[in-house]
Amino acid sequence: MHTAFRRACRRAVTAGLMILATGLAWMTGTVPRPGAAAATSGALTVFAAASLTDAFTLLGRVLEQRNPGLHMTMNFAGSQQLAQQIEQGGKADVFASADQRWMDYIRGHGLIEGVPQEFVRNVLVVIVPKSNPGRIARLQDLSRPGVKLVIEAEAVPAGTYSREALAKLNAVPGFPADYARQALQNVVSEEDNVKSVVTKVQLGEADAGMVYRSDVTPAVAGKLRVIDIPSTYNVLASYPIALVKGAPNPDAGHQFIDLVLSPVGQRVLGDQNFIPVTAP
Repeated sequence: MHTAFRRACRRAVTAGLMILATGLAWMTGTVPRPGAAAATSGALTVFAAASLTDAFTLLGRVLEQRNPGLHMTMNFAGSQQLAQQIEQGGKADVFASADQRWMDYIRGHGLIEGVPQEFVRNVLVVIVPKSNPGRIARLQDLSRPGVKLVIEAEAVPAGTYSREALAKLNAVPGFPADYARQALQNVVSEEDNVKSVVTKVQLGEADAGMVYRSDVTPAVAGKLRVIDIPSTYNVLASYPIALVKGAPNPDAGHQFIDLVLSPVGQRVLGDQNFIPVTAP
């Protein structure tokens, strides 16, 4: 039942994104005129952090409509998984990471062309199921005995950020002196990406989870409650993007990066609850 529910949600989101992409393409003049030659063609493969799924799916549709001969393949996973796939020979044109650490990792192996560019930022939130079985009303409740907390593994960017945020909250007046340790003791599962955390919380398999604000998409917003982390104690996640060394389709890769950094791309990312790096 859970699997069928997730598939139905994915189908609904995909259909909505395709309709939105078509409308955005026409509004921004990205649909080619009849008979116009495509600017680029062939296959384009983008490896991107799981938190970018909705935004990059939409931007991929826009680029395909701008270039009818182009076929996009998106590989969404934890940044650490994507970096390891590229290191092991996975064929990608573009890599978009949820932190600088994994971009630096593959760049250090000589697998990045040029200088990576920051294209968006993100912040963390705490999510709980709509029914709130764990009675989580404030951040302090994450350290209460018996609470089932789900976060990402430490190798995952969001997992690192979550631990940093908990450590910051540890020193805030009104929080237990060993708040971070108690909260981490309540972790019942460490996931490979943020989408898995959202799914577990949404299905009631955890009392709370820590994810990016951008992960609270329209498809899941009605099934979750969100507890904000004050900016003073939050972590600002920086996302870099770059062309992969030996990219099979570098021209298309550059076009996708340019689209992400363009006003259109920044507006799409902003609409998905990311923080644009340039004014859209």
